[in-house]
Amino acid sequence: MTRQSITLRPWQESDRPFLRTLYLHARKQGWTWLSGQEWRLEDFDAATLNEQIWVAEQDGHRVGFASVQGNNNFLHNLFVDPAFQGKGVGSALLEKVQSGFTSTGALKCLVENEAALGFYQRHGWQIEAKGASAEGEHWLLHYKLR
Repeated sequence: MTRQSITLRPWQESDRPFLRTLYLHARKQGWTWLSGQEWRLEDFDAATLNEQIWVAEQDGHRVGFASVQGNNNFLHNLFVDPAFQGKGVGSALLEKVQSGFTSTGALKCLVENEAALGFYQRHGWQIEAKGASAEGEHWLLHYKLR
């Protein structure tokens, strides 16, 4: 079976309805230790405000996104449609984001999200510290430019 190529592009306002749905759905599917009852479609808007957003498409369908606070090399969000996880979408988005870093990159990963932590570590990210957030404890990870 041939894997369709993944295309990455800057987001457009017309992506908002789809990305809102993806953000809500992916959190509900992936963050099962949280109730998610208070989550809304509009959460995407606040979570990506003033951030650079990259959209991943495969075979003409939006399958994921990443958002970065570019001024401090902070990867704030990386979400892939659960139906497309494990197919290279997350890796493509992460590599795109990393290619834009001007110094050490940073992100926070919820401690409970072991799958995501493993994903980031496989891509060279290292745990630097532990902290607390509204969603629970998180790891602070760094990615050092080579």
